[in-house]
Amino acid sequence: MRTSLIAAAAGSLALTLGLTACGADTDGGSGDTLVVGATPTPAGEVLAYIKDNLAEKAGLDLRITEFTDYVTPNTALQEGSLDANLYQHTPYLEDFNASKKTDLVPVTEVYLPPMGVYAKKTKDVRALRPGATVAVPNDTTNEGRALQLLASRGVIGLKKGVGGAATPGDITSNPKKLDIKPLDPAQLPRSLDDLDAAVINNNYALDAGLSPKKDAILLESPKGNPYNNVLAAKKGEQDDPRIAKLAELLTSPEVEKFIEDEYQGSVLPVAGR
Repeated sequence: MRTSLIAAAAGSLALTLGLTACGADTDGGSGDTLVVGATPTPAGEVLAYIKDNLAEKAGLDLRITEFTDYVTPNTALQEGSLDANLYQHTPYLEDFNASKKTDLVPVTEVYLPPMGVYAKKTKDVRALRPGATVAVPNDTTNEGRALQLLASRGVIGLKKGVGGAATPGDITSNPKKLDIKPLDPAQLPRSLDDLDAAVINNNYALDAGLSPKKDAILLESPKGNPYNNVLAAKKGEQDDPRIAKLAELLTSPEVEKFIEDEYQGSVLPVAGR
């Protein structure tokens, strides 16, 4: 069982703690220090490995700021209290830019944290009882991603061509009349006892001591998967030499091996695939 570095928080409390309890700067890096925001697992752990083992030799002064939600790391990056962040996939970043009027860009893909379906009382998503309550993340891109995962096993059917923008309103068939319940992503692991199943983002699953490879009853395939997590920066700053150096380290053989050894298939490095 993995131990969470920071307990997941929800709602407005998470937005506050993301910057205060985790010690974010208010003016980005000082001098040559690169300040990078991350969720604790796996992003924070991957960055900590680089800080402890690779950064000094590469001449990189790295400071890691941890957040417990999916909004504050991008807000802090846009406002300048971070130089870069690592925690999100490109579809989420693009949706965030569109909805929040930010101008953040992906720098490099790093790893795939496969989304999974988890349940306490069944080992097969197709064996869910009629009328079962299945929770999904309530943010736009991850909700669609979760619905696509359920549809991949035929549990539900979705409108043709809807892709990752799917919502519960796009469900065209639901043979078991499942109750699809959108919830804050951070709440999903804690709510699992009260649900028949939940589609949980990888970082929150790992934080809760779940092993995506071992515990998920359905797990995303890496083949053709668009949800690789990326190192992101503010537009115009993506060519900063410090960010380029971190991008190089994040896709290095050393980090590839660390991810493979540490997560045993629960997180998949982009390098080497």
